[in-house]
Amino acid sequence: MAETKKEIFTYQAPWELYGMSWSVRPDKKFRLAIGSFIEEYSNKVQVLQLNEAKGSFVEASVFDHPYPTTKIMWVPDKVGNRPDLLATTGDYLRIWEVQNNSSSTSSVAMRKLLNNNKNSEFCAPLTSFDWNETDPSIVGTSSIDTTCTIWNVETGQAKTQLIAHDKEVYDIAFACGTEVFASVGADGSVRLFDLRSLEHSTIIYESQPPPDAMPLLRLAWNKQDANYLATFMMDSRSVVILDIRLPSIPVAELQGHEQSVNAIAWAPHSHCHICTAGDDAQALIWDLQALPRPVEDPILAYKAGAEVNQLQWSSSQPDWVAIGFGSCMQILRV
Repeated sequence: MAETKKEIFTYQAPWELYGMSWSVRPDKKFRLAIGSFIEEYSNKVQVLQLNEAKGSFVEASVFDHPYPTTKIMWVPDKVGNRPDLLATTGDYLRIWEVQNNSSSTSSVAMRKLLNNNKNSEFCAPLTSFDWNETDPSIVGTSSIDTTCTIWNVETGQAKTQLIAHDKEVYDIAFACGTEVFASVGADGSVRLFDLRSLEHSTIIYESQPPPDAMPLLRLAWNKQDANYLATFMMDSRSVVILDIRLPSIPVAELQGHEQSVNAIAWAPHSHCHICTAGDDAQALIWDLQALPRPVEDPILAYKAGAEVNQLQWSSSQPDWVAIGFGSCMQILRV
């Protein structure tokens, strides 16, 4: 009789967690990094590795981090021939290198702290960042000071810094390629930028006309079809799907959550699937193939143990999604 494959693995962290990222390297399957959410200066980042024989996660390493991580990302190295890097944002953008001590443990050292504000001891916290998949020397950060900064992480220098929004910027995401990125923020707009012509940007969506605009919290770009973006408003139960060829009007609104949405992730291997998660403790997977016809219901629903704050779909193992709720991380086979 064939052994049935386990569908869910759970890890209980020693603290509430927020930042979370799947490793991309092909030689590091089932490796994730998670960051603590402790409301004080001293926080932690853990690197976890699934022991498939035992069916449980083990801590490969843990390191101190100032303030909670607003985002964690592994270097988008699909081949596995670059240094094993991890980036985090909080007060600054930091690049860390993981070095394997043995098959189960590793040590982590900070390689770079990127700071573009040299003449002040104060820094504006970074809300998010994105690591460019086409050229991993490029990272874009978003800040509460209304700016986005594009960095060369190999030199540690800012390539460009621009005022992106009228208020705080909450998220940034690159399209396919190295030139085009988008951002969302407290002014309720989704803005499109091209690094080849930064003197102007394009507003492709506004939650409501100013001054009544609701903040847009997160942004996700469909990696298989760069015409599609997803975003959601603060305290909203629905996810807005945008087609950049048809600005200002959403091509779909996904209304399956009973409470506020907190996280969104497109399938890395499919142009028409997206996962959404929220305060109703649900993670929902939607099939958008029918667009532009309305999408009424998700095709899969998973009920977690508490409000889902974090969601990441693995690009190297696309049949696995990770969710974070409270101090618990779960990976689910989809």
